[in-house]
Amino acid sequence: MLDDFRSTIEQMGQYAIETIEEMGGMCIMFVESVIWAFRPPFRIRNLFQTLESVGVGSLFIVLLTGVFTGLVMAYQSIYAFGLFGAESLVGGAVAISMTRELAPVLTGLMVAGRTGSSMTTELGTMRVTEQIDAMAVMAVNPVQYLVTPRVIATVVMMPLLTLLFNFVGIVAAYVISVHAVNVDPGIFVQKIQEFVDLQDIYNSAIKGACFGVIISVVGCYKGFYASGGAKGVGSATTSSVVTSSISILLLDYVLTVLMWR
Repeated sequence: MLDDFRSTIEQMGQYAIETIEEMGGMCIMFVESVIWAFRPPFRIRNLFQTLESVGVGSLFIVLLTGVFTGLVMAYQSIYAFGLFGAESLVGGAVAISMTRELAPVLTGLMVAGRTGSSMTTELGTMRVTEQIDAMAVMAVNPVQYLVTPRVIATVVMMPLLTLLFNFVGIVAAYVISVHAVNVDPGIFVQKIQEFVDLQDIYNSAIKGACFGVIISVVGCYKGFYASGGAKGVGSATTSSVVTSSISILLLDYVLTVLMWR
């Protein structure tokens, strides 16, 4: 029994050490990508291709999620506020929930599942097929060529996707509240103006940018250092999505406390 306990403690310690090493490696990769962003040669073509992949490629799933989130939030809010005759608060409640929490978090999770996993798979495949090593031999810095455009593109596109999520979600909530449940449209809009200010919208975009850093750095790091052939790439992709999702939820709590305390 004592041996089992000692083995468990050793495994926990080993896991903690590996986690700290990974966090350090991700921080180093992020700093390197930022430094290389200001040093020539500038990979403009790679940047625009990645902007299209992250932004346009994720647009449909983000908008779809935003629409149905707005519909569900409106229905649940109408029921909850209807218990004490306060249906007029639906617009403000839905808008402030979307801007402060739901839009950045759900956008981050959707992009992590789609784009973050794609980054890991692409870089992981390049690693196990030795394409990254070949780039280094040809004096092409792999971080500048592969990581920097992905980090910049994700940080740029995530706030825009978050704002679009906010917009379609609130519009969907308006449509279902006004046309299906007969909430007064003027009061719906008025409560949004009362509950939500510009700072909430700015903070929502800032959250999106911060989540973009997590998605891109975790996705690139997991793929960049993948090993073990096809199985290793698959494991790295799974780990990338899980790590990104958990990190987004943890960082969301920290940012919420700092922004609205």
